[in-house]
Amino acid sequence: MKSDERYEIRFSGSGGQGIITAAVVMADGVGRFDNNHVCQTQSYGPEARGGKSKAEVVIAGAPIDYPKALSVDLLLAMNQAACDAYFFDLKADGLLVVDSGLVQQLPTSRSVSIPFTKIAKEETGKELVANMVALGAVAYLSGKVSLDGLEKALLSRVPKGTEEMNSKALHAGIREAKKIDLSSLPRSVMDDWDDEL
Repeated sequence: MKSDERYEIRFSGSGGQGIITAAVVMADGVGRFDNNHVCQTQSYGPEARGGKSKAEVVIAGAPIDYPKALSVDLLLAMNQAACDAYFFDLKADGLLVVDSGLVQQLPTSRSVSIPFTKIAKEETGKELVANMVALGAVAYLSGKVSLDGLEKALLSRVPKGTEEMNSKALHAGIREAKKIDLSSLPRSVMDDWDDEL
């Protein structure tokens, strides 16, 4: 990354969906295996399990002076409540990525809907790895982490005995994201402004 470049990803959903684990694996892949500057933060709703949770990964080409996301480039929303609560920090040309089975009302047309929970169930028999399906898609769509580094981070972070299931889920998310044609998304309002200047 260029030294002045900063890229912000927010993972969001409810407690128990593995949002924080996904963000930690992403940050680990970016920092430990790809040698970029990275900062990872998280916060829980008051109810913890079942309440809103978010975790952020800030990636930069130089040391990071402020650790939290200010202007989000990519927002993952694993349910409607998280989408509604956290959408407002998304940049005009940012990308919203949602679990299509759990988010029906999209606040922007610059969005990608993938049935993460359904894919997890079909691929592994367990919905609980929907977070890893989502991580694979987010990693691919952001283009900010090597998929090799991401998998190494995943294998070093998940509980022993679950590596194969988690890896399978990660690859399913990457495969699904590769089907998305980002050039077909509407241009942002900012792009239109640029044309008029």
